Amino acid sequence: MRIRILVAGKPALAYAKSGVAEYLKRLTRYGHHELVHLKAGDSESVSKALLERSEGSYRIALDERGEALDTAKWAKRFEAFELRGDIKAVTFLIGASDGHTQALREQADEIWCLSKLTLQHELALVVLLEQIYRAATLRRGEPYHR
Repeated sequence: MRIRILVAGKPALAYAKSGVAEYLKRLTRYGHHELVHLKAGDSESVSKALLERSEGSYRIALDERGEALDTAKWAKRFEAFELRGDIKAVTFLIGASDGHTQALREQADEIWCLSKLTLQHELALVVLLEQIYRAATLRRGEPYHR
C-alpha cells in the first residue's frame, strides 16, 4: 500500500524542513511514502486541488474536527487498509491555512484529527510523518514506540 501526503505549501522554517527530511528518510524502510507539495492558496482552490490530486485513492483529511486516534489505533487502521483488497493508496490531505471546504470533508473517506489544537501547517506535517513512522515501527514490533 502506498501512502501519499498532499499538503498546501512547502515548509519554510528550518525545524520543519529538517523534521520532514528526517522522517521521510526513516520511512524508506517501511514502504512507499510520497510527499507532494501543492501551491498554497485559499481554502476553495486548495481543496479543489487536493481532491483532484487524490482521486482514486483512499482519502484521509486532517482536520481538528476529525476523529482523534491514538497511535495504536493508527497502526490498526493501516493494517486494516492493507487487508482490504480495494485500497492501493492512502492519501492524507493537509489543506489551506483556513481549512478544508465542506465539499472536501464530504468527499473524504475519513477525517482524522492530529490534535484538538489548531496546528501550523509545517508542524502538522512533521507530526503526521512522525505518527506514520511510529505506527510503522509499532506494527513491526520495533522499540521506537515504547
